[in-house]
Amino acid sequence: METFPTNESCKQFVLEHRWRDGIVRCPRCNSDKVYVLKTRPFHWLCKPCKNYRFSVISGTIFENTKYPLKTWFEVLWQILNSKKGVSALQIQRQIGSGAYKTAWYMCHRLRASMKDPEFKQLMGIVEVDETYIGGKQENRHWKARQKYRGGGAAHTGKTTVIGAISRKGNVVCQIIEDTSIDTLNSFIDQTISEKVNLVATDMSAGYREGMPYYVRRHEAVDHRAKEYVRGEVHTNNIENFWSLLKRGVVGTYHNVSRKYLPLYLAEFQFRFNNRDNDDIFGEAIGGC
Repeated sequence: METFPTNESCKQFVLEHRWRDGIVRCPRCNSDKVYVLKTRPFHWLCKPCKNYRFSVISGTIFENTKYPLKTWFEVLWQILNSKKGVSALQIQRQIGSGAYKTAWYMCHRLRASMKDPEFKQLMGIVEVDETYIGGKQENRHWKARQKYRGGGAAHTGKTTVIGAISRKGNVVCQIIEDTSIDTLNSFIDQTISEKVNLVATDMSAGYREGMPYYVRRHEAVDHRAKEYVRGEVHTNNIENFWSLLKRGVVGTYHNVSRKYLPLYLAEFQFRFNNRDNDDIFGEAIGGC
């Protein structure tokens, strides 16, 4: 709040991080042939778009919002500095919103912007593992228990999430429909580079039979035999990320639907991948 006391200071920060090279471009045609409107600060005129007028927040998640940028900055700061996330109810109390849906909407808009446009495939030693997000059977209502009878994610109503992490590097995670060989192979092929040195997994049959041809070294640890580390072969890093994600779901959000789970995954993934970034706030603003 001391750094951004006014909306003008917020707009200046957005200007510096949206166009990092200092060249303002039209959000419609991406042309740099724009002219400053001297009568309206942070507004420009695009000649190729037939005098289209735009502002520093045009084409961003802040466009057409009724809340000032200062409030959006406060909400984003809370999200980025809460290791296990922050609930929309807490945001509602902080910004003094009259409706819970307003705070919920703002949080989801910010989460949707936390995507890596310059994704690079993982290299070095990569760990791959899947987890299941959802409530326990004993905590469900009787009718829900009858609906989800049996074993496996498909029968318990849980959502399957797969992730890959590079040692001392970034993490990638997404929802998958099943753990079949084709599904696992497709995820690994998209996220792991051909220059990978080692792929470490558990003893799941899908990993043993679903590795792409270019993975020259694949080793697994047998958790059923209480084997968790064998030299450099383990999945402790991806398990650490799963623990952060689940602590956020259980302790902060309590319930996350399958429909909006990708947004929460984007939030935790962005925060984890920028854990050593001194300008994580500016990085998030640049993606808005």
